Amino acid sequence: MAEYIDEYLTISKPSEGFFKDRGSKFLAFAYPVSSEIEIKELQEKLRSDYYDARHHCFAYMLGLEKEIFRANDDGEPSSTAGKPILGQIRSFDLTNIVVVVIRYFGGTKLGVGGLINAYKTATEDALKNAKIIKKTLHDIYELKFEYPVMNDIMKILKEEKIETYDQTFDLSCSITLSFRKAETEKILSKFDRIKDLKIDFIETR
Repeated sequence: MAEYIDEYLTISKPSEGFFKDRGSKFLAFAYPVSSEIEIKELQEKLRSDYYDARHHCFAYMLGLEKEIFRANDDGEPSSTAGKPILGQIRSFDLTNIVVVVIRYFGGTKLGVGGLINAYKTATEDALKNAKIIKKTLHDIYELKFEYPVMNDIMKILKEEKIETYDQTFDLSCSITLSFRKAETEKILSKFDRIKDLKIDFIETR
């Protein structure tokens, strides 16, 4: 069976980059994100903060498989802004990230090649200034069971070195636990052998 991949690279916190060419200034802002809603909120704030800029171009990548992505030229010639920004995100092998490059026009047109280079270089600068980290996806589950099966459950938790929190031990017991997504199938199969154990999925994070 193929190994499940549950790790990805992203940035630890926001970072900035800068590039200037013939009077035009390109300000790059990179943010770690987890949803398109979060991206929209960041874009709205940047548009408010830099309301006098001519272009707010961006690209983002989301998801473990990098399946959600978008690039936007915001009025620049087609594929001269969003695509080079996205290209740098891919070059650094990042996901769960958005990069917005804000341009202040300097009065001289840069041409297609000049624009591609400017947006690429500004983005590259922001990503080089960022701290790139490896993150691991974890599944969070809650176990509900009666006290007599406690030992069986604790044995599995110890064997698999599973992180636990929010424990309640009474006649009816519950434990919230977290483990790597790649281990989910194996761990759940062990718990399935315990009689009258209820397992509820909470979230992946």
